[in-house]
Amino acid sequence: MMGRFWHRARQQPTHRLRKLRQSHRLPQHQEDSASALISDMTAPPNPPIPLTPQVACSPDTDADVLWYIAQHVPELRRWVVANPTADAALLEYISQSGGPGVRQALEILLESLEAEAR
Repeated sequence: MMGRFWHRARQQPTHRLRKLRQSHRLPQHQEDSASALISDMTAPPNPPIPLTPQVACSPDTDADVLWYIAQHVPELRRWVVANPTADAALLEYISQSGGPGVRQALEILLESLEAEAR
């Protein structure tokens, strides 16, 4: 009887290990999708933060994020114009690209700069 119990005890772990090994195998199609993701290195990664008007006009927002917004999120361009850290090159890009409310935002910015100069 002891031999029979020992034989079952030895078989169960191998059966469990075999099932465990099978459950952790990767499907064949994942290799193809991984290589497809790596081949497209020109696409920027998704931003780690949600892009909102508050992010676009915050002086703490990094310049790379502002450029990303200017290039890819036209509805937030007017808020980048309101950002005090937006440099001349970024504002020029936004003025040439346009977008909803950009013209009015640039007019307000220029009026405020003229008022400061007086």
